[in-house]
Amino acid sequence: MDVPSRTARELWTLLEPVHAVTYFAPEARAAFEDAGLRGFWRGYFAGRAAPLGETGPEPVTAAFFGFAPAMVARALPGVWTVAAPGRALEARRAGAGAALRRLLSGREHEVEEAAGLLLPVVRELDCAGRVLAAANRALAVPSHPVDRLWHAATVLREHRGDGHVAALVAAGFDGCEILVLRSGIDLPRAELQPHRGWSDDAWRAARRRLADRGLLGPDGRATPEGRRVHRAVEEATDRAAARPWQGLDAATVERLRRLLAPSARASAAALRFPNPMGLPAPAGEA
Repeated sequence: MDVPSRTARELWTLLEPVHAVTYFAPEARAAFEDAGLRGFWRGYFAGRAAPLGETGPEPVTAAFFGFAPAMVARALPGVWTVAAPGRALEARRAGAGAALRRLLSGREHEVEEAAGLLLPVVRELDCAGRVLAAANRALAVPSHPVDRLWHAATVLREHRGDGHVAALVAAGFDGCEILVLRSGIDLPRAELQPHRGWSDDAWRAARRRLADRGLLGPDGRATPEGRRVHRAVEEATDRAAARPWQGLDAATVERLRRLLAPSARASAAALRFPNPMGLPAPAGEA
């Protein structure tokens, strides 16, 4: 792995926990419920899709990639009758901000400096072909340092995610197939299938398609070819995510690592491992 790709992967592991409190921290869940979005998935789909506006399930299924269409359709467009996109965005920001103020208490100077280094990166992002990143970047930058760090982490993780979807499509995967393959490598099926809404029939059909391609063995484990193809997707994702960091000098990248690592570990307290995102526990976590 080249240095820019390695930097992109490492910084993802440090930014993703800061973003992910949006959905998993109790303050975030409470903020969505206060907006009328009761139940985890209403808050998730409304909060994550709200930057796109009052959209229906088809574009969201395409953009989020790994979810079963029927699962998305259970939430959208119905959630907009409960909380319009603007209300969902406010709930998302308020909930994540409240969670991070608790989790990052005592790290205010680190948070402010990290946000100050990341926001110029966000402003200079090339979002061509990256719809979720562009939609999030178009939102107003919050004023509070914790909210600014969260905003930067969110734009950058969606930027990486958009590139990951492109890599998956180029490799010939659909939304269920990549989950089945990943379950044959390193993540439990129980962390993937139910949390993405795929039926047992859809899972079995995807498994057959992967076996026909020589990517899965009879035991459901990835073959050497399956692991190679998955590794190639991850490498393509890292390459696609590297460009934002190439303009930073080595000292700035190292400073970001030092600033973000404690925040990532603190934010990870709101998450579980393993998880459907495939996010590894930050260094120092069990």
